Amino acid sequence: MAAEIRSPLPGTFYRKPAPDQPAYVEDGAAVKKGDVIGLVEVMKSFHEVRADIDGANARFLVENEAPVMAGAVLVELD
Repeated sequence: MAAEIRSPLPGTFYRKPAPDQPAYVEDGAAVKKGDVIGLVEVMKSFHEVRADIDGANARFLVENEAPVMAGAVLVELD
C-alpha cells in the first residue's frame, strides 16, 4: 500500500520554490520525514508542505501550479 502526503490547506500547489529553480522533489525520488516537498499558496501566503514519513519513489498526483483542496493527495510514496 502506498503512503500519501496530503495538502494541509486549500490553495495553489507549487513544486518549486521559484519559477527559475528546480523542484523540491523530483518524481521517483526518495524523501525523508521533514523534507519540504512543495508549497501551498493561500492569499499570497506560502506554506511549506513537509513529508510526515520516509518513503521512496515519489509520484506526484498534482501538477505544478494546480489548485488543490485541503486533504487532497499530493504525493504517493512506496
